[in-house]
Amino acid sequence: MAITSSAKKALRASENKAIFNLRRKRAMDNTVTEIKKMVAAKKVKEALSLVPKAYKAIDKAAKGNTIKKGAANRKKARLMAFVNKASK
Repeated sequence: MAITSSAKKALRASENKAIFNLRRKRAMDNTVTEIKKMVAAKKVKEALSLVPKAYKAIDKAAKGNTIKKGAANRKKARLMAFVNKASK
């Protein structure tokens, strides 16, 4: 357990940041899952309309250092490849 006041503050900040990061990660994962479900249900046009929403969530997570920039780029590339493959 934290003893000094600065350690207590750091612990509080760490807990708050963890909650914030989890919220960003869930938003990102939920939109990607939504798109994958639509593609599985053969609703490719609706899935394509949700891609900008997923990109926004992924970019926000990368901007706030929830995920790294390369991971964000990889997620976006794989998501588009998945949707494009289904649209053919």
